[in-house]
Amino acid sequence: MSRFSTWVGIALAGALSLSLAGCSSTGGKRAEDARAAAAAQGRAAVNTPRWTFAMVTHAGDGDTFWDIVRGGAEQAAVKDNIRFLYSHDDEAQQQAQLVDAAVDKKVDGIIVTLAKPDAMKASLARARKAGIPVVTVNSGSAESKEFGALTHIGQDETVAGEAVGEELNERGRKKALCVLHEQGNVGHEQRCDGVGKTFDGTLVRLHVNGTSMPDTQSAIEARLQSDAAVDAVVTLGAPYADTAVKAREGAGSDAEIDTFDLNAKVAAGLKDGSLGFAVDQQPYLQGYEAVDLLWLYRYNADVLGGGRPVLTGPQIITADDAAALEDYTQRGTR
Repeated sequence: MSRFSTWVGIALAGALSLSLAGCSSTGGKRAEDARAAAAAQGRAAVNTPRWTFAMVTHAGDGDTFWDIVRGGAEQAAVKDNIRFLYSHDDEAQQQAQLVDAAVDKKVDGIIVTLAKPDAMKASLARARKAGIPVVTVNSGSAESKEFGALTHIGQDETVAGEAVGEELNERGRKKALCVLHEQGNVGHEQRCDGVGKTFDGTLVRLHVNGTSMPDTQSAIEARLQSDAAVDAVVTLGAPYADTAVKAREGAGSDAEIDTFDLNAKVAAGLKDGSLGFAVDQQPYLQGYEAVDLLWLYRYNADVLGGGRPVLTGPQIITADDAAALEDYTQRGTR
């Protein structure tokens, strides 16, 4: 895959900075039915006790990213004979209450995202006091160890942003928009910060109302219309890439649309040329490994990472890679 080994090597070094990550969402009934069917057909590969693990994320509605994370976690749960409970809320205080509820249920392990870590600190302290092991995933690498988690699984967001800046340089881009769709998500800020560190051109941040795709499209379109020098738009989540493509068309712009995260629509956009490149942090792997690592800890007191994050990205995906990944994105695992 393009520049995979290069950027994973850089990410391993960048893990010393312990950054934050972020994304959000969940999907529809079709995806849930497919998950249920797959789980019903699955068989545990172990004879360990049927422990209960809860995953609580900051997912909002409409983002396929979290379907992929959840799918990986559910598949690992079947293999590991785990009763898996999933809940989510994009409001930090509500997410914290969901963690509190999991603690009250006396679950055997908790997987949690820390997009807005300050709101989660007390809830994770309760989990630690109750003796419940915690793994953080996707968001919160900087706070994971401080909050008492066993380890963190995800990508270093600053390093991922740096990879984007380098890619924009190679493509000869001179002025880029970094579109922030979720207020207060530190990981998103770190992505834009990373782009700014390595991008030789001008980087402009554009804050949009990510809960409304029409508003997001209008904001991007207006900026492209008012500034013809913008030749690249970087979105911070896969669903926003398609919206940016529509905004480009409405503005009559030639700007390249690039994005963080990968799904079937992004893979198709890479293949047909409507998108330039994507940054994959392998969300399926984040969910799968989180469950697997909790199982290993319960079964054998194993901990991976040595006190540092277990990195799942970044990986730059281009048109050259899209065809090879198409089957995986269609089945919802990339």
